[in-house]
Amino acid sequence: MNKLRLIWDRFEEGFVVFLLTAMTLVTFVYVILNNFYTFFYNLGDRFEEGSPGLSEFFFTIGDFILDMAQAMTWSNALTKALFAWLLFFGIAYGVRVGGHIGIDALVKLASRKTQKYIALVACVISLGYAGLITVASYAWVSALFEVNIGADDLGQFGIKQWHITLIVPLGFTLVFIRFAEIFVRILRNEQVGLGLADEAADAMKLSKQEEHL
Repeated sequence: MNKLRLIWDRFEEGFVVFLLTAMTLVTFVYVILNNFYTFFYNLGDRFEEGSPGLSEFFFTIGDFILDMAQAMTWSNALTKALFAWLLFFGIAYGVRVGGHIGIDALVKLASRKTQKYIALVACVISLGYAGLITVASYAWVSALFEVNIGADDLGQFGIKQWHITLIVPLGFTLVFIRFAEIFVRILRNEQVGLGLADEAADAMKLSKQEEHL
């Protein structure tokens, strides 16, 4: 079981890296193509009188790059789709690593037992919210699956709208599982709060490190 959990944790990390890399790569290539063809057009203009053959060569390269840029009209839609997957998948990953911001200064003033009860209530509310969004988004994806409409600018590749929106119920299902795990750990006294990020504590640590420097 621990081995399967480790494999899943590594998959989460790898998938987040893959989505970020794909987004960056697609955007980078599109920006480069949209700006690089002018470089060859300028070279073609410079050699137009002195060397017509060389000028034509540069113009041909510029036309080729421009055609590639114009053919990538799908890049913006793909970047948005990848960002949506990163966002909803990242929500669950953030719960796992404690990346979400926690505002619990007043809660920490309470006794450990009171903190536990507050954390359990917060966890139940989070579970209810994640469950509600999961059910509602599943109905939404089911409707899109029935109509089977192609995604904007991506339908030519066989990508449907429900392929993109599928991440919403999947992401919140993972969020539900993560909060269920936290709920069990709190009941077992393995942790007190929800394990959220403490920006105040981080700022204090950073301040102390700067003082030492």
